[in-house]
Amino acid sequence: MPPEFATHERTLVCWPTRVDLYGEHLPEAKRAHAALARTISGYESVTMIARLHDVEEARAACGNEIDVVGIAIDDSWVRDTGPIYVHDGDERVALDWIFNGWGNKFVPYDNDAKLASAWAASAGHRIKHIEMVLEGGSINVDGAGRLVTTEQCLLHENRNPSMSREQIEARLCGELGVEEVVWLPHGVSMDDDTDGHVDNVAAFVAPGVLVMQGCNDETLIDHRLMKENRAVAERHGLTVLEVPVLPVVQYADRTVQAPYLNFYVMNGAAIVPVTGHPADDEMLALLGEYMPDRDVIGLEIGGILAYGGGGIHCITQQIPAG
Repeated sequence: MPPEFATHERTLVCWPTRVDLYGEHLPEAKRAHAALARTISGYESVTMIARLHDVEEARAACGNEIDVVGIAIDDSWVRDTGPIYVHDGDERVALDWIFNGWGNKFVPYDNDAKLASAWAASAGHRIKHIEMVLEGGSINVDGAGRLVTTEQCLLHENRNPSMSREQIEARLCGELGVEEVVWLPHGVSMDDDTDGHVDNVAAFVAPGVLVMQGCNDETLIDHRLMKENRAVAERHGLTVLEVPVLPVVQYADRTVQAPYLNFYVMNGAAIVPVTGHPADDEMLALLGEYMPDRDVIGLEIGGILAYGGGGIHCITQQIPAG
């Protein structure tokens, strides 16, 4: 599996659909997805996937630089529902893992469960179906044999209850071409929707170099959780670069966490979810030091995405170069 920081052919985004998720804030969620797509398009090609009756709305909102295609979907979290690509020799293969609505929490998800194959078929890519539940937001690879995930998510009884930790690890290594799985204990404390996805707490930015979410607020349980994560990563010999502030913000009627770690790395840039938190500028500057070869862009859509249950990384999926 190529790392996210390798060259992309394009980025996939999905047009938000779920009224029961966003409620009256759905128009704002749509504006956020369009703003993200336009920002990414300054660096690489973007395909927006929309339901057939939403194609014209999405095209009007996104502009002419964005390709909009009609495919049936239930939700917009394409990181988890889209294909995960690997290289098999010279061939690019779309892996279609089982998607079960994050442990059957959000229904319906029938269309999302078919999205990986539907997209890959439309793109003319080879497809491989894998009989294991896995979401893209639960893993991250460094391209040099390492994968990072969380025990909280991959060992949860609502994912693959018939598989042991050893069996899950063996499947990850076999299908993704990795040699070492780094099992962090925790996601962020408020991430009940995905049961602790790793893309809120850790991301490789180079082989063996892991950016990790910290929490310098000792009143939050995350202060301990993130320290425990870091200790595990360091025991694996990884170079750890920490983002010390974990924003907790009020959005509409909810208190939400909007981790800076839910950033998306693309060709020449990284886009970071910001919320107007006092630490935004300082954390963006820090991430700029961690990724000096990329433009680091703060996009103030973190609040609405956190309200929906995710962040910028959660609504993007890279298609690696062939």
